[in-house]
Amino acid sequence: MTEPVFSARQGALYGGLGLPLAFLALPLYVILPNHYAREFGVPLALLGALLLSARLLDAFIDPLLGRLGDRLFARSLGSVLGAGAVAAIALAAGFAALFLPPVRGTTALLFWAAGALVLTYTAYSLLSITHQAWGAMLGGDEWQRGRIVAWREGLGLVGVVLAALAPGLLGMPATTVLLAIALFLGWLAWSRAPRPRPDIQRVPAVEKAATAASLWHPLRRPAFRRLLAVFMLNGIASAIPATLVLFFVQDRLQAPPALEPAFLGLYFVSAAISLPLWMRAVRRFGLARTWLVGIVLAVATFAWAATLGAGDASLFLIVCALSGAALGTDLALPGALLAGVIDANGDRGKAEGAYFGWWNFAVKLNLALSAGLALPLLALAGYTPGTTDPQSLQALTLAYCALPCALKLLAAGALYALVIRPRAAPSAPSLLRSPS
Repeated sequence: MTEPVFSARQGALYGGLGLPLAFLALPLYVILPNHYAREFGVPLALLGALLLSARLLDAFIDPLLGRLGDRLFARSLGSVLGAGAVAAIALAAGFAALFLPPVRGTTALLFWAAGALVLTYTAYSLLSITHQAWGAMLGGDEWQRGRIVAWREGLGLVGVVLAALAPGLLGMPATTVLLAIALFLGWLAWSRAPRPRPDIQRVPAVEKAATAASLWHPLRRPAFRRLLAVFMLNGIASAIPATLVLFFVQDRLQAPPALEPAFLGLYFVSAAISLPLWMRAVRRFGLARTWLVGIVLAVATFAWAATLGAGDASLFLIVCALSGAALGTDLALPGALLAGVIDANGDRGKAEGAYFGWWNFAVKLNLALSAGLALPLLALAGYTPGTTDPQSLQALTLAYCALPCALKLLAAGALYALVIRPRAAPSAPSLLRSPS
């Protein structure tokens, strides 16, 4: 059956929820460590331990939430949307609790933040998994799958840019209200988005539930395991600089605080602008090869960033633009590749939640490791926020630039060996090959 073309209106309706989800992600994963360290004086080692624990818990519940998502889809699309509404309300409440804590003192803040993080992470995960699974069920060829994900991630980048600007311009109370409004509008758009194909929805609920009942079902698929391995290597390489970017900007580059929104904004705007260009490349080279080009671009950019120092803030703007362009491939292409794997394995309409549960598990595990390892290791190396010690700043540069480069190179090699070469083999399923 030929898939309908995914129009711009359909893309905006489906992808609209990506805006508030990404709006929340920037404060949650990038601003939060720096905010608690500088504003409240929470020690880096304790902060890293808290984030590691909360993110590990978040990661390990994602496969269970994926299983729950499949059961919701097996029941009805209305059940999915209803659960999404509850999750959106919980998400807004958790964000407010996290960034507007009513307590002070290191111990009280850590306990309060732990509870707020569990609530926020759980709601965020359920909403993200069901929204991603919905998009994967829409199907299509490589280009269309990429287009579906690109709409979600492209509008997500708009949310990220707003999140980069809103706290400084509006303050956190107004930013919290803005997030709540965006979540409501995003959910409303999702409720009016294209539904999965009728023949997919007609898969018997018993068959869907039987597939979803196996938490480990996706991990039994070799193609998924290969893609997941690449995704995790590349993800940890991206998560480390996301955790450390504000420390690098403030202490290594000694950039004025007024430039921080410009760095983050340019990074995400460049990612958004690059998406249409990457999608053109996908039509010619396929998803996997285009992703490989993006990884290589990121390596070259961070290798150059390692040479920057105090007074190089203007050059770092170029780093932000180039690394942002590379980010475009990380956002749109892996998820589209996953949708193809689900389709080729015959699991479309049956187990998308389980697949995206494990997929988000990998994302959260990477984020947990980036905060739980990078921050304590920097503390052991003698780095503290605001330091001017050359040796400590060198350790910061190695953590921010060199370590991600090494991991990105490993990811590039794994992508070629585990995904591109097997898909080029004559026996590879046609849905997993690049378009001719």
